[in-house]
Amino acid sequence: MNGWRSIMIAGICLMVMGGVGCASDKPAPLTTLAPPPNVDSQVLPLFTEGNRLFREGQYEAARQQFQSAVQQQADLAEAHYNLALSMERMGDQPGAKKHYIEAANLAPGNKVIWNSPPLRRYGNVPDAPVKATSAPVMPGFGGGATPGGGVGY
Repeated sequence: MNGWRSIMIAGICLMVMGGVGCASDKPAPLTTLAPPPNVDSQVLPLFTEGNRLFREGQYEAARQQFQSAVQQQADLAEAHYNLALSMERMGDQPGAKKHYIEAANLAPGNKVIWNSPPLRRYGNVPDAPVKATSAPVMPGFGGGATPGGGVGY
């Protein structure tokens, strides 16, 4: 009996520690992504310069670099993502949305792109739990489907 008690306590401790380790309200910082290995040699300088400009807070200039990168190599999810970040910083939410979605479509396994807070805002994943608009409905006991609880003959 004492062995089961130790196992229960250890299990509870693991559950509590696991819950604390996963609980974080701090969003991930929004930073540009590095160029992927498949970037064209003509696009790499645009990508690198766009990242530098973004880090310096020159979002319009960064947007221009990423826009050129996307025009020259449209299948680069990272370029679409970085373009979306730049557009969002400039206040162009509709334009950013388009490129966040394109980045996600091009990189279905990229967790940074899919888990980014900007993309979550545009998807079906709520940032906060949805509040109930009415009280929960409890089924009646017995009674069947007729008013008053009759059998409905």
